[in-house]
Amino acid sequence: MCPGQIKYLVAIKELTDIDEYVKCVNIANHLGVSRPSVSKMLRCLANSGYVYEDFCNSVVLTPEGESIVNEIFSSFSEVYTFFHRFLKLPKEKAHEQALLFITDFPQETCDRLKHIVKHNIKKKNS
Repeated sequence: MCPGQIKYLVAIKELTDIDEYVKCVNIANHLGVSRPSVSKMLRCLANSGYVYEDFCNSVVLTPEGESIVNEIFSSFSEVYTFFHRFLKLPKEKAHEQALLFITDFPQETCDRLKHIVKHNIKKKNS
């Protein structure tokens, strides 16, 4: 899966958490991209089985898409915590940096960072 696909899946999940009906224009605004770019990526995501084919009315993740997004967010939470709590970045900047990190770095690196964050949080709470 390419970084672009991950960014779009995360955007769809975040927008779905706000409003049940996610439209292409919402995704374009959220990511700061053009509507044709959104349509092209949604076609790719539909072909991969991550969103349902009829995405013109509302973009909906398939069960496989939901599974992938849940996997992505399992890394995202700890990485976001690292940027926000440990590096003291503001929430929006921490969100942006965490998204870049999980999309651009290898999964193994994300897993290592998750482990360090979890370990340090346990130490702080002890």
